[in-house]
Amino acid sequence: MQPSTSKSHASTVNARKRHAKKVVAELKRLYPDARCGLDFKNPFQLLVATILSAQCTDKRVNMITPSLFARYPDACALASAVTDELEAIIRSAGFFRAKAKSLLGMAAGLVERHAGEVPADLLCLIKLPGVGRKTANVVIGTAFHHPSGVVVDTHVKRLSFRLGLTDRQEPVKIERDLSASLPRSEWIMFSHRIIQHGRRICLARKPRCSACGLEPICPRAGVKSSE
Repeated sequence: MQPSTSKSHASTVNARKRHAKKVVAELKRLYPDARCGLDFKNPFQLLVATILSAQCTDKRVNMITPSLFARYPDACALASAVTDELEAIIRSAGFFRAKAKSLLGMAAGLVERHAGEVPADLLCLIKLPGVGRKTANVVIGTAFHHPSGVVVDTHVKRLSFRLGLTDRQEPVKIERDLSASLPRSEWIMFSHRIIQHGRRICLARKPRCSACGLEPICPRAGVKSSE
């Protein structure tokens, strides 16, 4: 990298960090009590719920999991589940066959490799069937309270771009940009807060910019229309 290019990159990174600091402060003000939208009592339940939440609302997942956990309270029970019975319970979550396969494989992996316990380790988690970086970061951050990375779901991806926190489209690269711009101590709550903002205000098709507390500092990147 040429010296001038290096200086330009450093300037961009520093500017993004200053902007991110403002975004974090405003999100704290707007959503001081933000939390994970999935109901859970332990890391296993959160892992299962997060797998189910792919392309499904948290509300729907929370309707499914009480009966699911009553039938399969731990990894050992889930690993032994009859596929048809599991699919019937989770059918309304969508993509139920693929999700059932992921849940069965994940549970079997926990039993075989981790004595049925969910590991608080990113590399161990992403080796389990159906568990990617987003799911692993959700579990480690929310259940174990350890900031292993920034959760990048559809809301975080959309809002991070609109807010000028990244110009990337790939989740792994977005996470890299956010991790570089945000203090590690903010990684967990940033995701909870920005997801809540995405659900309430910064909607996918028609963001409610006129009602947005972030409007004064938002570059509205890629926004074509709003209220």
